[in-house]
Amino acid sequence: MIKRMLIMLLVLAAIIAGVVYWKIHSVQKSMAAMAAGFAPPTVSTIKAEIQDWQPKLESVGSLRAVNGADLSPELAGIVEAIRFDSGVDVEAGVPLVQLRAEDDIAKLNSLEASAKLAELNFERDQKQLKVQAVSQAAVDADIATLANAAALVRQQQAIVAKKTIRAPFAGHLGIRQVDVGQYLNPGTPVVTLQQLDPIYADFTLPEQALSKVALGQKVTIHTDANGDEDFAGDITAINSKIDEATRNIQVRATFTNSEHKLLPGMFGNVLIDVDQPVKYITLPQTAIVFNPYGNTVFLVTDKDGKSAAKESVVVTGETRGDQIAVLSGVNEGDEVVTTGQIKLRNGTPLTVNNTVQPSNDPNPQPHEQ
Repeated sequence: MIKRMLIMLLVLAAIIAGVVYWKIHSVQKSMAAMAAGFAPPTVSTIKAEIQDWQPKLESVGSLRAVNGADLSPELAGIVEAIRFDSGVDVEAGVPLVQLRAEDDIAKLNSLEASAKLAELNFERDQKQLKVQAVSQAAVDADIATLANAAALVRQQQAIVAKKTIRAPFAGHLGIRQVDVGQYLNPGTPVVTLQQLDPIYADFTLPEQALSKVALGQKVTIHTDANGDEDFAGDITAINSKIDEATRNIQVRATFTNSEHKLLPGMFGNVLIDVDQPVKYITLPQTAIVFNPYGNTVFLVTDKDGKSAAKESVVVTGETRGDQIAVLSGVNEGDEVVTTGQIKLRNGTPLTVNNTVQPSNDPNPQPHEQ
């Protein structure tokens, strides 16, 4: 019995040893296969560089003409003649629209005749007064009559003049809104007249920026209507009070506009250079891993002759376009991961492929597809 028990125990031990060996061999084989098939994550990188950052004030401005008006008649009347073409430049005082004025001219002629008669009566009575043929009261009455007649003539002349709509200043005409024979009430728009060169841009800045702006300071404006073209101007006026509701101050800049590329009513992005340029280590914003407990980047380091990731806590500053300033945590020349950080931990091996890079434009512009 004892011999039989020993044989059974030996057989059982052999079976257990075989199973354990098979398991260990299988695990080792699987680990070797996983190691052979492991590929380090692929990332893109950039060398940290120091760039000049020009501090700027930004705002959105509205363009307005130095002089601009929607011309309309002061008196009612029927359009007799239109003396302008839409979209042309005109000089100050040029007649644009003539309203029918025959009745007014006839009344003016009648009043001029009455004024002439009053003048003759005055001259005749003055001669009679010298020989005591009339009284001084009669001469005084003639003076009053003559003055009244002259005033009525001037009044009627003003009415006749108002039947001609003239350009109050030199400028560029818009599209006419009336036709010959049309009856116009007072205030009916006829055409818009805008003085386009130079042109104003009005914008607001927070009161904290007041100490950074001054008359004559250079300003740049960019409008969507003119693509990548920017326009340079100068600050020509700063409002004399702060808006109590917004705590902003209104500023006006003036721009030359000889080609009429800027039109009243446009809006534009206004940039004002302030202070001196500052040097910052600059990275694409995609390089920063933003976290509630602190922002980080991954640097590329050497580990056993291979590239590996090293996490570094950074302090970030201002942004401009796709870029961000890094105040600490990165040195000039460091190789910084710009994409693929989600796969990385401290010491993770990695493969660098810079075939495709994230945008790193300090002044990106939207493009319509």
